[in-house]
Order: sequence, then C-alpha cells, then structure tokens
Amino acid sequence: MSRTVEVLSVFGTRPEAIKMAPLVAELQRRPLFRSRVCVTAQHRELLDMVNRHFAISPDFDLDVMRAGQTLCGLASRVLAGMEQVFAQAAPALVLVHGDTATTAVCALAAFYAGIPVGHVEAGLRTFDRRSPFPEEGNRLVAGHLADIHFAPTARNAQYLKQENIKKNVYITGNTVIDALAYTVRPDYAFAQPALQDLATRFAHTVVVTAHRRENHGAPLEQICGALRTLAGRYPDTCFVYPVHPNPAVRQTAERLLSGLPNLLLLPPLDTADMHNLMARCRFVMTDSGGLQEEAPALGKPVLVLRRETERPEAIEAGTALLCGTRQEAVVAAAVRLLEDEAAYQAMAQAINPYGDGRASPRIADAIEHFFGLRELPPPPFLGCAEGGGD
Repeated sequence: MSRTVEVLSVFGTRPEAIKMAPLVAELQRRPLFRSRVCVTAQHRELLDMVNRHFAISPDFDLDVMRAGQTLCGLASRVLAGMEQVFAQAAPALVLVHGDTATTAVCALAAFYAGIPVGHVEAGLRTFDRRSPFPEEGNRLVAGHLADIHFAPTARNAQYLKQENIKKNVYITGNTVIDALAYTVRPDYAFAQPALQDLATRFAHTVVVTAHRRENHGAPLEQICGALRTLAGRYPDTCFVYPVHPNPAVRQTAERLLSGLPNLLLLPPLDTADMHNLMARCRFVMTDSGGLQEEAPALGKPVLVLRRETERPEAIEAGTALLCGTRQEAVVAAAVRLLEDEAAYQAMAQAINPYGDGRASPRIADAIEHFFGLRELPPPPFLGCAEGGGD
C-alpha cells in the first residue's frame, strides 16, 4: 500500500494564491498526497478574494497583516507563526512560491524545523539584490534553502545551476498559465460594474498595473504622467488601472489621474475580472511579474514598466517590451502599439515561453518522484535540469 505524503502549501499574497491555486487543486486530486493550506495573510483582503474564487479554505491562517507593517515586523510574525503550524501539521514537505516575504521566511522556518522545502517558480533572477526589492533577496533566500526546485523555464534552471543548485531541479512551466483555465470564459460577465460596458463605449481597452516598491515616488509619477498624456491623446481608448491599496500608490494615482473620462481608477479586481479584462484588452502596461506571464498566454502584448525583469524569456520571445518608467519612453511604446498594427501583431502573435498550462501536474509528478513514488516522465518539458534542462 502506497504511503501518503503530507504536503503543506503556504502563501500570503494575491499573486501567490493565484499561482498556487491550481497546484493545490492538483494535489488534492491525487490520493498519494494529503494536501493542506496555510495562509500568512501578508495581504489580507486581496488574498481572501483569490481564495474565495478558487474555493480554497485554509487549514491554518496566521493573519499577520498589520497597518503600516514593516518587513522586519512581518517576518518576525510569520517566523513565529510557522513554528507553531509545523508543530501541529508535521508536514513531509512545505511548498512556497516565488519571492514574497512569506516565501523567504517560511523557507527559513521549515529549514529550522528540518522539513524539506519545495520552491515553486524557482530560479528567477535580475542579478540585482536591490531591484526588485525585496523580491530578489527573498527568492535568493528561498532558492538556497529549498530541497526541490520547480523552475518555469530552462533558463531558470540554468540560473540555479550557476549558483551550484543542481539537485532536484525540475523544469515545469509556470502555474499561472494553469490558473487561466479556471477563470477565462468567452461568455464571462464582469462583477465590477465599471467594466460591463467598456466594449460598447470604447474602441480599445488598455490594462494598467503599477505598484512595486522600487516605482514608488518619482517613477510612479512618471508612469502616471504618461497615462494622463495617453488618455488625452486617445479618447476612444479606455485605460483601466486597478489601484493597489498601498497608500504610496493610491494617493499618487488619485492625485495625478482622477477626473479623466477614459481613465478608470478602480479598486483591486477579483481574479476572474482581471483575467477576463486582460483577455479582452488591446495590451497591458505593468510593473507586475505575473502579468508578464499571464498576458502573453492570452495573446496580449506587455509593456513592462521597470528597468529590468526577472522574466527575460518574454522580452526575447517578443511578447513583452521593457520600456522603463520615463514618461516619454512609456508614451512612445504605447503609441506604437495603438497605431502600428504590424508592431502590435508581432507582439500579440509571439509564442508564450511560460508553458502549456500543465505545470501543476508536472510539479505533482516531480514531488512523487522526489519521494520515490513514481518514475520521472521523459522530456521534452518536465525533467531534471542536470539531465536535459541546461
């Protein structure tokens, strides 16, 4: 009789929840796993929104979010909380995702407890510890403490190898592509009232997100200046900006962008609204990491509002363009996608480099392989990096 592997998936923010939800569902379907979920609630409302959509009921909830929380305060609460969860749950494997404070601290807590760690979305790098901050540092910590590494692409596996992380590295694709199968529908009706009649009122819709710490202050003001210019130049295009609740973001956006008839400043959208909005838009302007993967899977070009990206595959494939945050550069890049149809189609039709929507089954297969419960399926996509992902 096969043994059951106790797997505890831990996440704390909206992006983590979106990307972990299809993996949690896959683990729950397999009799070889007992799958449980712990949330730190690093972001409370945004996290809960995703969990409701995917019908995830956490088994443990640390509820660590505090108004005005610092990174050190957050980290200390997560570390102490995870010690108690591990004592109760006694998992055989802890799964963390990506590059948040939750990810790094939970990996550290599991390391202290002697519990193996699986790192989903492993191997992303900008090679600048201060940008994005603190994400680059967080993923370095998680990467060097993890026992199993689920790299979305062969390049990510190669980056790990350069850091002498060679054992138990599996190339799987990115779970965010899997999540789209749960959310995007041609007959979708938007929950947010402001989105329900966009197609009848405007020729095009452009989706905007901008919230990263390194863009707070002058860079975000430059981005907002570009949006104001574009909204004035293209009255038949609606720019939809779901604004992150961080006061540093919300106050800047409201001060510089309020009152424009074709620029919607909205509260954060639920996952289904956001994914279906992207599926219907002309293109996406974002400083988010996940949207650089999601939008190309929907055939939508991405203008990356950052100086660098840990997702160079999208740039090289032509699905994304790194345009920075300077107002003139952002405007020029957006004008090209609004006016040059050949340039637009070249990006829209480029091949998405982040997989085929089956990353979650591959990760589950890899976990079974790690615990000696199955043979590893052959390449081309799933494989140990030492054996063929270099």
